[in-house]
Amino acid sequence: MRAAQIKDYGHASDIEIVVVDKPTAGDDQVVVAVQAASINPFDTIIREGYMKDNIPLNLPVTLGGDIAGVVESVGNSVSNVKVGDTIYGQAHAVAGNSGALAEFAATKSDQVAIAPKNITPQEAASLPLVGVSAIQGLLEHLELSSGQKLFIHGAAGGIGSIAIQIAKHVGAYVAVTATGDGIDYVKSLGADEVIDYKATDFTESLSDFDAVFELAGGQDFDKSLAILKKGGKAVSMIATADQTKADELGVTAITQSTGVTTDRLNKLTTLVEDGVVKPQIDKVFPLDQTKEAFEARESGTVRGKVVVAIAATD
Repeated sequence: MRAAQIKDYGHASDIEIVVVDKPTAGDDQVVVAVQAASINPFDTIIREGYMKDNIPLNLPVTLGGDIAGVVESVGNSVSNVKVGDTIYGQAHAVAGNSGALAEFAATKSDQVAIAPKNITPQEAASLPLVGVSAIQGLLEHLELSSGQKLFIHGAAGGIGSIAIQIAKHVGAYVAVTATGDGIDYVKSLGADEVIDYKATDFTESLSDFDAVFELAGGQDFDKSLAILKKGGKAVSMIATADQTKADELGVTAITQSTGVTTDRLNKLTTLVEDGVVKPQIDKVFPLDQTKEAFEARESGTVRGKVVVAIAATD
């Protein structure tokens, strides 16, 4: 089978399409004929080697995490899916799986679920990490409820585009940052207030918020704590807050590590099938153009997700 791999840590230009053996299912795994995969910022971090001291990989390795496809075989202890099911979820090598950007992937069954029936495999593949991140951040950590004020910093990307939709469904007032074409994009998703982060410091126009979902990283996480009311909560996908400052302000700051599980994917499926969440795909590339897919995602101009279409063959 064909797979997008790296032999050593490096840039998108180091990705190669190679022929490797088809994986087999372990006792708690499924083998999926992959129809599509998608690329997340985490995939770039892993490829570049920024996490190699904490999460060392056995190189060469197949890249990617998000998948959608058809179950081809299952391990002896698997009960949540069966052969022939169309599923979506995670197959990342850092979680002990075989990697997503390949014609077939072996992954733990507790990291996949039946895909939403009202969307395409490409749309399904765009959702696992970003959708679960939004669910975990907004509904579990922030416990967002109707009438609350939420600020999403960096809302035009994959996670932000899903988070806006979920937050509006909950009934929250949603203020976000974006710039350029992203301003109209986030408005189309339902954002109530949009701040151009290149022109305006969000701390000068926002205050008394209940919750912050910080997706941009850097020092902005600490800055965002100042717009919260006492008792407010902030979650970042990237940064770690100054705990002393959080304590002084009387707010809670959380750095989230997303866990893609069957239960959370099932919640995401319900939101998709109920029409609450609509997948947001910007560009689609074939497997042979995985380098170009990474370069597009890393260009900083993507709205939503970059997807890689994969046709499984023996």
